[in-house]
Amino acid sequence: MENAPHVLVVDDDQEIRKLLARYLLSQGFRTTVAASGREMEECLASSRFDMVVLDLMLPDASGLDLCRALRARSRLPIILLTALKEDVDRIIGLEIGADDYLGKPFNPRELVARIRAVLRRATEREEPAAPGAIYRFAGFTADQGTRQVTSETGAEVALTAAEFDLLVAFLERPGRILSRDQLLDITQGREAGPFDRSIDVLVSRLRRKLGDAGSFQILKTQRNGGYQLSVRVEALKPSA
Repeated sequence: MENAPHVLVVDDDQEIRKLLARYLLSQGFRTTVAASGREMEECLASSRFDMVVLDLMLPDASGLDLCRALRARSRLPIILLTALKEDVDRIIGLEIGADDYLGKPFNPRELVARIRAVLRRATEREEPAAPGAIYRFAGFTADQGTRQVTSETGAEVALTAAEFDLLVAFLERPGRILSRDQLLDITQGREAGPFDRSIDVLVSRLRRKLGDAGSFQILKTQRNGGYQLSVRVEALKPSA
């Protein structure tokens, strides 16, 4: 178990902590639990973790504030746990850098699936670059091998792993209208829930970082359809 991914679960509900600790262990994860923001910071200072599962409602701190502070100093993957009615907080969580979220009540099997998907994306981001397609579009260059996007001037456009995966989904299918369900399946291998706004938030973030916010010339919204990459895409093979 020493090489198993180490997950920090932060939740003030003792029963949830016990349930997740047992279940994650049974699924091959090492697990540490914390009941507050203070305990979370103590755990992060004393051990190395591969993932944080963070509840939004804690007795001594806001999960959103903790997420924002952690993201400012670390790329450690974060999954937020939220109540179903906290739609605005979920969106804010994604905006400030959370990798995914899951509404309460939830099935532990779904949480494990989300953890594995986020860890897989994080691993791909950290692995040495491998040859991949290079795309040019609207003055930008996206390199699948290095997982980097650069502007016409050569400046890097800083994208999260989820944002880059979504961009590639569009680049591989230029001109096609892709629904939210299709985009979730392509990028994360899961279906959208009734309150799932993650694709909308990621598209909004992509637009802002590509300078498309307000103009929608690169990523267009199609009524009752989804989203469409509406610019010309040139796909190049990597150099030998």
